[in-house]
Amino acid sequence: MAGQVAGKVALVTGGASGIGQAIAELLAQEGASVVVTDIDELKGPEVVAGIRKAGGEQAIFLQQDVTSEPRWAEVVAEIEQRFGRLDVLVANAGIGIGVLSIVEMSLADWRRQTAINLDGVFLSVKYCLPLMRKGGRGGSIIMMSSLAGLRGSATLAGYSATKGGVRLFAKSIAMECASFGDGIRVNSVHPGIIDTPIWAKIPPGASSGQNAPIDPQELARLATPLGRAGQAQEIAQGVLYLASDASSYVTGTELVIDGGMFAGTAVRRS
Repeated sequence: MAGQVAGKVALVTGGASGIGQAIAELLAQEGASVVVTDIDELKGPEVVAGIRKAGGEQAIFLQQDVTSEPRWAEVVAEIEQRFGRLDVLVANAGIGIGVLSIVEMSLADWRRQTAINLDGVFLSVKYCLPLMRKGGRGGSIIMMSSLAGLRGSATLAGYSATKGGVRLFAKSIAMECASFGDGIRVNSVHPGIIDTPIWAKIPPGASSGQNAPIDPQELARLATPLGRAGQAQEIAQGVLYLASDASSYVTGTELVIDGGMFAGTAVRRS
């Protein structure tokens, strides 16, 4: 069905590549005006150009470091000036830092990862929620967590800490919005092994002790009941559902999109 988010204004952080790019493109395809933000000033405009070429005329790119509080105030002010409201917030920007042992993680890396993955989500809500409430039309806040936010990972302890925090932050803001009666729903999305550029940014050896880069397809073949890595577009479809009125009775919960990993272990018979 076309136009599932027609007439809505959506902000997607970390929208220059991977899952964020797929989300921005699908929301625009389904009728939303999309604001793409990212620290990447080269790829971000390319994503918006592609959206416009495909017919999504109401798409803009704003450079943003999600850890900068002053920049958040500027981004939200720009959205209000251009569109007058905000209906959908997708807090997607994040990084993953893996280490063989937590004792090898520097405090600087711990703090950098926490600043982007957790502080950035906090700031997104702090600055976007007032504009969403001002519109008086309700809305949807979607926070990108991870399968690592639902269960432990031996080599991603710091990452899991941030994504677990996002999960409970989403539930708490969902309860706040419900208590205010503002019609804003809040949920978290938990991808499993998804074939995106983030794997190239995790240091080789973080998961296996070897120096070869992590191959998400091979990792998923061994670890995922469905036997393959997910695609960014498959996460985007879940986000579209949460952004649309089809999920009007869904708040404070997790959408797990992981090929069955969280459910258990399956031995394929063929």
